[in-house]
Amino acid sequence: MGSASSPPPKEVESSEKWRDANSSRQAKWWYSTFHTVTAMIGAGVLSLPYAMAYLGWGPGTMVLVLSWCMTLHTMWQMIQLHECVPGTRFDRYIDLGRHAFGPKLGPWIVLPQQLIVQVGCDIVYMVTGGKCLKKFSEMACTNCTPIRQSYWILIFGSLHFFLSQLPNFNSVAGVSLAAAVMSLSYSTIAWAGCLSHGQIDNVSYAYKSTSSADYMFRVFNALGQISFAFAGHAVVLEIQATIPSTPDKPSKKPMWKGAVCAYFVNAICYFPVAMIGYWAFGQDVDDNVLTALQRPAWLIAAANLMVVVHVIGSYQVYAMPVFDMLERMIMKKLNLPPGLVLRLVVRSAYVAFTLFVGVTFPFFGDLLGFFGGFGFAPTSYFLPSVMWLVIKKPKRFGTNWFINWACILVGLFIMLASTIGGFRNIVTDASTYSFYT
Repeated sequence: MGSASSPPPKEVESSEKWRDANSSRQAKWWYSTFHTVTAMIGAGVLSLPYAMAYLGWGPGTMVLVLSWCMTLHTMWQMIQLHECVPGTRFDRYIDLGRHAFGPKLGPWIVLPQQLIVQVGCDIVYMVTGGKCLKKFSEMACTNCTPIRQSYWILIFGSLHFFLSQLPNFNSVAGVSLAAAVMSLSYSTIAWAGCLSHGQIDNVSYAYKSTSSADYMFRVFNALGQISFAFAGHAVVLEIQATIPSTPDKPSKKPMWKGAVCAYFVNAICYFPVAMIGYWAFGQDVDDNVLTALQRPAWLIAAANLMVVVHVIGSYQVYAMPVFDMLERMIMKKLNLPPGLVLRLVVRSAYVAFTLFVGVTFPFFGDLLGFFGGFGFAPTSYFLPSVMWLVIKKPKRFGTNWFINWACILVGLFIMLASTIGGFRNIVTDASTYSFYT
């Protein structure tokens, strides 16, 4: 096991030139705000009323508040650990994992979880972007010939073959800013539209009538949908790496300022959408609350288009660290020089992979639950606390020690429950689904 006094791994040093060539550390604190907002607020916010329908008012509200507080705490830990060794910056989750758990064990603990988050998000965003494009076209042109959902996902995915060629985080700052503005806008439209719509006739807040086993699995999946909504931790170190740092002005101060602002935006998006959406539709709410709103048509169409713009930016924020990892790996294994050809091949192949999976398995709500449990719960809920205990070694049975163990235990439960629920629901829904329609 590594310790806080151990020197930085050689791979951290060897990859420094490559990283510096691809990004300059000139970002301001507000860059971290809109990058974090873009990473966190996405497809998940529109499924929160659906999660509430299975959890109910009391448990649903409690899980939302608890998740918000827990993930803000673990994000603070990640930000503090970014420079926990003087003179060294852990620019990637895997670098911090190597420091905490050792050069051999660290990558096996951290890398699979981070890749599940990043690749899983990009797959879900392919589905979300295609669905919202389809909804927008149907509302904007009621007389047009309907086009299959699969084709809309392909149209959305084709944009990323071009955007993926942007070299680094700083180069997607404008896209990320637009995405962050769109997330706040469509979240506001979603809850304001539900409030204007009012309660449906005979609205019911009773638990859905189904078999006990099916209901339990759906509750498990709802926990995953909520954990999916707090998914920014997988890229927080990469975002912080773009901020300059000196001994007098360490990067953790502006990064934390940006993160707090991002969580404020998160709160004013998530809680109104979850509460008002559930209030309006009760147990009959869809897994994407925008699909239940029809009037005013122009506003709902605009909201769907905003979702498309947002998930375009979110896709790139999650894909950028994957691009970096794949390019470094191929450069190392095949001894290839960095350049346009490498970028074109690697990034296009990745976009094609996520596009293929998204077209094949467009189970929106079930995907959120499965990926939320299997990937997002560890990276957002408890892995930062595990690394904090290993590196910082807080006093045993002290307040800090208990808080971290509470995060670990709650996160483990959410991971196991929502992974099981999401996988079971994917299997169930796949049995009634006609592929590529």
